[in-house]
Amino acid sequence: MTSAFRVPLAPMTTLGLGGLAARVDEAFGDDDVRESWARAARDGEPLAVLGGGSNVIAPDEGFAGTVLRIRDASVRVETAGEAVRVRVGAGLDWGALVERACQEGWSGLECLAGIPGMVGAAPIQNIGAYGQEVGESIESVRFFDREVGDFVERGEDACGFGYRDSIFKRRGHAIVTEVRFRFPKTRLSKPLRYAELTAALGCDAGASAPLATVAATVVALRRKKGMVLDSADLDSRSAGSFFVNPILAPDALLRFREALAQAGLEPPTLFPGPRDAVKVPAAWLIERSGFAKGQTFGAFRISAKHALALVHLGGGTASELLAVADRIVAGVHERFGITLEREPVLLAPGAA
Repeated sequence: MTSAFRVPLAPMTTLGLGGLAARVDEAFGDDDVRESWARAARDGEPLAVLGGGSNVIAPDEGFAGTVLRIRDASVRVETAGEAVRVRVGAGLDWGALVERACQEGWSGLECLAGIPGMVGAAPIQNIGAYGQEVGESIESVRFFDREVGDFVERGEDACGFGYRDSIFKRRGHAIVTEVRFRFPKTRLSKPLRYAELTAALGCDAGASAPLATVAATVVALRRKKGMVLDSADLDSRSAGSFFVNPILAPDALLRFREALAQAGLEPPTLFPGPRDAVKVPAAWLIERSGFAKGQTFGAFRISAKHALALVHLGGGTASELLAVADRIVAGVHERFGITLEREPVLLAPGAA
């Protein structure tokens, strides 16, 4: 394990915000993780885990504890009949895993191309895009459980995966060190079900396409929205989608439709949610609540490419960013009675 002290957090995040971390530990194996946790627990310090920093808001006051970074980027492949099992260290770049999956013929991650971050963060947020979620391909997650002080492994059924959610996100008890995936061995994608993607590919819903073609198309679509990290694209200086698409139960959907009728608005395209619920596009709500793409708020702006992203133009603070977000949340609630939830997490004890 290596350690450094009074380390700036801003360069570790895609938003480029935040003060100093009192200490940063880099863990290369289980013993390092256990040592970092034990030292922080003994000294009564908070401990936070930070990966690629693409879904994190680092506070202006910094972090008065230890920031732990997992550096294990190992990949171990096991074949099993018509499927392949792959154990991946939490410190591997997510894009590198997707690229290898497409090259090797591991189907299931192709629609998740272009998402920044590390493998260890994927199950916590249950990352998803273009009709695919990582939880669909995860067989188990190995992690250090802060509550019991030891390493455990939990199968997919015990991970509580939901829309941008998992038991790891809800409880904040896990330091993910390894993810075990199970993929069909095929050069074709899983059935495609996202209309924007199938239209770009020129295929019908439910069809499949070559893995590399799907991944390249997804990256191109994300790039148009400023959702691919690119130093030449100011709109990519963000945390990606800042708000989660709201999920409305039948009674809430009825009230939403009534609000639309009163405002004289045609309803947006709705997407199926869990059970009888539906998913409402947060970007649609934002734009129809008086907030426009490219609209500037001091050192921040709504992305000129996608209303879901908040871009740091430089020289701003995390407090200012959160104030902008609160303004948008209040505006949407006033117009439609729906409260948007923030997707990126504020770096804090237990955050990932």
